[in-house]
Amino acid sequence: MPIPKPRAGENEEDFIGRCMSNTTMTSEYSDSDQRYAVCVTSFREKETKEMKTLYLDCDAEIKAVADSEEKGEFIGYGSIFGNKDLGNDIVLEGAFSKSIKRKGAKGIKMLYQHNASEPIGVYDEIVEDSKGLKVKGRLAMGTQKGREVYELMKMGALSGLSIGYRVDAKGYHYDDKKRYLKDVDLMEISAVTFPMNPRATVQAVKATDRTARDWEEILRDAGGLSRSQSKMVANAIIKSLDQWEADKVTETDVLDQLKKLESILKQ
Repeated sequence: MPIPKPRAGENEEDFIGRCMSNTTMTSEYSDSDQRYAVCVTSFREKETKEMKTLYLDCDAEIKAVADSEEKGEFIGYGSIFGNKDLGNDIVLEGAFSKSIKRKGAKGIKMLYQHNASEPIGVYDEIVEDSKGLKVKGRLAMGTQKGREVYELMKMGALSGLSIGYRVDAKGYHYDDKKRYLKDVDLMEISAVTFPMNPRATVQAVKATDRTARDWEEILRDAGGLSRSQSKMVANAIIKSLDQWEADKVTETDVLDQLKKLESILKQ
């Protein structure tokens, strides 16, 4: 008797329960983990043959929302390598390399909540680094939805990124009930409210909701600095935050900025 196949309309949970208790399966695969992997593979191979777009939130994060001129720019990670999501999927380093090379950043869509009818901007840069899928995006500030998403990102109300992808049977393998994605067709990266992974949250929001002028006013009112002093300090603050959120800041940079501020305040 062959391995059970999914029935029309049967969901994954029901199929796996039926497959795991199947007489042929229990006799040929006495190890429950191995039997589970075979059952899951059988179900998901059916899905990939239908070219269904899948979604994955694996420790994604919006890392910084940028610029005081309201360009709508942000950077973050759409996927983190080696991190298991709630669906037991783990993305391996290099999984996106072929898609990125073939499509380029502009060929991978930026959507809102995975809704294909709601594009909200473009990606200017999508790369794999040692951590995961790093992206630099630009929201469409000339549209209502683009402006809304930008404001929600700054507030932390919209705090996740999620990838939409397709994968064939050669693009993944199973081990100990976990599915390892090694080669996927990246379709889109969405801004989402509730990412599947509990750790998929905003890490830092750039002080772009405060401009250099905002800092000047704060320093004058609360710090008692003169107009020229507050302007110099405000520029130093903005520069430090720019470096920090571009991941280029070093301990030496921070010390240098603090020394400059100390020198200004002593004048």
